[in-house]
Amino acid sequence: MKYTKLGNSDLNVSRICMGCMGFGEAGSGQHSWTIDEPHSREVIKHGLDLGVNFFDTAIAYQSGTSEQYLGRALRDFAKRDEVVVATKFLPRTPQDISAGITGQQHIERMINKSLQNLGMDYVDLYIYHMWDWNTPIYDILDGLNNVIKAGKVRYIGISNCYAWQLAKANALAEKEGFAKFVSVQGHYNLIFREEEREMAMLCAQDNIAMTPYSALASGRLARLPGETSQRAEQDTYAKFKYDATRQQDELIIARVAELARKHGVSMTEISLAWLLTKVTAPVVGATKPHHIEGAVKAVDLQLTDEEIQYLQQPYVPHSLVGVMAQNKPENKDEKHVWSTGSQKI
Repeated sequence: MKYTKLGNSDLNVSRICMGCMGFGEAGSGQHSWTIDEPHSREVIKHGLDLGVNFFDTAIAYQSGTSEQYLGRALRDFAKRDEVVVATKFLPRTPQDISAGITGQQHIERMINKSLQNLGMDYVDLYIYHMWDWNTPIYDILDGLNNVIKAGKVRYIGISNCYAWQLAKANALAEKEGFAKFVSVQGHYNLIFREEEREMAMLCAQDNIAMTPYSALASGRLARLPGETSQRAEQDTYAKFKYDATRQQDELIIARVAELARKHGVSMTEISLAWLLTKVTAPVVGATKPHHIEGAVKAVDLQLTDEEIQYLQQPYVPHSLVGVMAQNKPENKDEKHVWSTGSQKI
């Protein structure tokens, strides 16, 4: 395993981040294909044995049971100061807003619940899971700064946002003396490269770590077209994200398979070796020990410039899908979101 600093932080993270969305009590959240606690522990332990020290979960994953499984496993298998734990918080609900719960109060409640689930005193990276158009960014940044000062969070990250949102948020944080976002977790892989338009350039300029999710496009970059799995059949959200562009994406997937044969490695290794030339640490979901094995092997695989270009050449622009397709300012009160008191930034 290789390690690197996470953006403008002092966190030393493995080049592979284990994504924990597949852990948790099936039926308690949005996914039916998750694995139970004994199997989750097996995967986490195997990742630790292979040198993975960076783990990503969220309070939204299986009603908090992903956090619970991860926390118990890390207490049993690792020293707290030798792992980097990231979790995420959700926007305020309409009920929260009606009850008058502020953005700051919401964040404090969210982190307290996550820490309870994890059985930890702090998290290393606390991630704003998706943009909240009903809460001023000042309140979000102030709330995050408060939990950092309280010792409950070391650094903050953001997920599912546009480059302009991240740039303006960090500019406001600098102006107000708040902590700035050190990482961004967006949708980025070999068959979905829209983050390269603006986000990648912003991150390079400001040393913001990119830790993308869906690194293998829900398995599509790890298997031949036509091959399937139980998860693939059950994951309707992944089908929603990728099925519309299947024909154009399969041209790239075929090239991944071709280079895998050439190198005598798995398609997972080729796909992640490409992504590792672009980002700090991709978030790789794992529900079986061999999933994390393939990801770890990718760290040592070097592709030539010609091979990188060969993989990239068939790509065509993709429409935004999933959370980002909904994260648009149309019909939103943008003035409210970007105001700080009576002053708009």
